[in-house]
Amino acid sequence: MVGLRSAALFVALLPAALLSSFRGRVEGHPTTFRSASTSPFLLGFAFSPSELEKDRGRGGLETTSFSRLKAEKGTIPPNEGTGVRRSAAVLQAADPNGKDGGEDKNINNKKKKQQCSSNKAISLSPPRGTRDFFPEDMRLRNWLFGHWRDVASLFGFEEFDAPVLESEDLYIRKAGEEVTQQLYSFEDRGGRRVALRPELTPSLARMVLAKRRQLQTPLKWWSIPQCWRYERMTRGRRREHYQWNMDIWGVPGVQAEAELLSAIVTFFRRVGLTSEDIGIKVNSRGVLRALLKKASVDDSKFAATCVLVDKLEKVPLEDLRGDFEALGYDADTTEKIAASVAPGRTLDSVLSELQEGGGGGG
Repeated sequence: MVGLRSAALFVALLPAALLSSFRGRVEGHPTTFRSASTSPFLLGFAFSPSELEKDRGRGGLETTSFSRLKAEKGTIPPNEGTGVRRSAAVLQAADPNGKDGGEDKNINNKKKKQQCSSNKAISLSPPRGTRDFFPEDMRLRNWLFGHWRDVASLFGFEEFDAPVLESEDLYIRKAGEEVTQQLYSFEDRGGRRVALRPELTPSLARMVLAKRRQLQTPLKWWSIPQCWRYERMTRGRRREHYQWNMDIWGVPGVQAEAELLSAIVTFFRRVGLTSEDIGIKVNSRGVLRALLKKASVDDSKFAATCVLVDKLEKVPLEDLRGDFEALGYDADTTEKIAASVAPGRTLDSVLSELQEGGGGGG
C-alpha cells in the first residue's frame, strides 16, 4: 500500500475569520458565523458566539461569575471572599493544617503557604493562544460538528482518531527540522521527543502503513482533531484549533477530489452558505513543485519552502523574508517564489509559464 495516492479535505474551525457573515439559530439562540478565504484544501470556517453572551448568568446563580470577575478585575485574589469556589489544590495551599501532624510536614506546609501568599492573583485567562468553551459555546460547537459528522456519514466515510501526542520525528520527517519551531514539543520522562499534533495527516499515514496488509482500499476516513501549533498569532489564527478532515486513499484520477468537493459544497449549503460567501481553492503538489523549481528552489528544500508558501496567504512577505533567508534564498529568489504562487493567477498563466521552460506538473 506504500505509495497509494490519497486526497484530503480539511475544514478548520478558527476563532475569528472575516470575509462574509450570515445569521443562523442554534437552539433558539441568535448566532453570528463568518467564513474565511483559505489555502488549498484548507477551508476556514469560524463561529463567533458573541450574542450568546447576553444569556450568560440567567440561570439564577447567586455566586459571582467568572466572566464578571474577569471583566471587573481580570483576576481572582486567592485569599479574598469572591463567592467563587476555589480548587482543592488552592485550598490545601491556603490552609495547610491537616490531620497528619509532624514537624517536617509543618515546615513544608509553611513553605507552601509562603509560596501561595507570594502569588498575588490567579489569572482567569486560559493559556495564550487557547480558549475556553462554556456551555453555550459547546452548543454552537456541537451544532457545527454535528453537520460535519452528518455530511461525512452521508458520503460513506468512517470516523477515526489518533493520539494527540505523537513522536516529534513524525513531523520532522514530513516538513524538516524547521517544523520543530512550530511544535509544542518536549522530552518525556523516558527520554523520547514527543509533540502535540499540529495536524492529523502524519498520524493517518502512520496508521494506514501500520495495517497496509489488512486494509481494503479505497479508504474513506474522517475525523475532527484538535491541533496545536506554537507560532505567531494573527487575526483569526490561534495556537490550537479543531479541523474537519476527510481523506480518501487508493482512488486513481480525480474522482476522489470530485467527491471531496461535493461533500464540502453539501456542508456549506446545509448551513446556508453559497458561492457568494465561499471560495474553494484546489491545489496540485506537482504543479507547485514545478513552479518552485523554475524559481530556483531545490528539491531538498521543497518541503520547508512549502511551509513558507502556505504562510504567504496569511502573513505579509516582508514578515517572512528572514525565514526565506534562513533557507538560503536571496532577495531575488524570494521575490520569484512569491510571484510564482501569487493569488489571482489563472490556469492559463500557470500553464504558459510551465511550458516556456519545458516544465510540467502532475
